[in-house]
Amino acid sequence: MALTSGSLFSGIGGIDLGLERAGMRVIWQVEINEWCRKVLAKHWPEVTRYGDIKAIDWGVIERPDVLVGGFPCQPVSVAGKRRGQKDERWLWPEFARAIRLLRPRYVLVENVPGLLRLGFTDVQNDLARCGYDAEWTSLSAAAVGAPHIRERIWLVAYPNENRQTQNQVLSRKPHEMRGKSQTPWTVQDARPVLGNSGRVFLVPNTGDGGMAHGVSGDMDRFGGLGNAVVPQVVEYIGGLIVQHSEGQHDG
Repeated sequence: MALTSGSLFSGIGGIDLGLERAGMRVIWQVEINEWCRKVLAKHWPEVTRYGDIKAIDWGVIERPDVLVGGFPCQPVSVAGKRRGQKDERWLWPEFARAIRLLRPRYVLVENVPGLLRLGFTDVQNDLARCGYDAEWTSLSAAAVGAPHIRERIWLVAYPNENRQTQNQVLSRKPHEMRGKSQTPWTVQDARPVLGNSGRVFLVPNTGDGGMAHGVSGDMDRFGGLGNAVVPQVVEYIGGLIVQHSEGQHDG
């Protein structure tokens, strides 16, 4: 049976698309931005969506196998004022609250590299308090063949009773990712990338003024691309989570 995923800070769904390609099934999404919610509704019409993460009662939400999200990066980004936990957009505590109450089998966190220098101790401490071990790595879009960098931190956590020191999720080196994605990279020749159920997505290419071939200018103007991730990276990491889950089941 496919792993299920619950998506926090869903944006335009780049993480969700990548996990779908890895074989997971999205069961709900959380996104407060009205425009992004319209994009999500178009591509995932059957999936339940929630708005303000601060208002969610996690006691009545279906528990996913994988809880995933990229909480707002502005408080820790080197491009901002770096106010960290003093910034009202520092929403990691809400992510931690969801982990504590839902107790998923896996947690997948995405953010900018600046998180490692500001706020990462909070993330580690909260995961430990929740009883989760974590591993993390820095991966770029270029690692899967994209024509731009888009460096991101990826953290995978799991309950510490499931520790497998010889079988970590992120066991491969970043340079081994190149060419591993099952979805071809198609920005250069402008062919669309098809998601599940025939949905069409085009990945971002910040090397061309923030735009991707064939993507509406509104996707960039409203911040959709700027905050997005490259689905091929998520697909690869999602595949490692699926493999790890299957290994635990076999064991």
